[in-house]
Amino acid sequence: MSVDPKLLEVLVCPQDKGPLEYLEKEQVLVNERKGIAYPIEDGIPVMLVDEAIDWPAK
Repeated sequence: MSVDPKLLEVLVCPQDKGPLEYLEKEQVLVNERKGIAYPIEDGIPVMLVDEAIDWPAK
């Protein structure tokens, strides 16, 4: 399931307000600057700081 491209244009990291990279295969939005990713569940990005995971996954 993919995320609406218009939504991806406006989403930013809630921690540093910077851009995110969408990885469709992994279903995550990645912030390489902070080494974290936000999961996408059922096509909906979970943009909660507490839900961020380490990236790359260990």
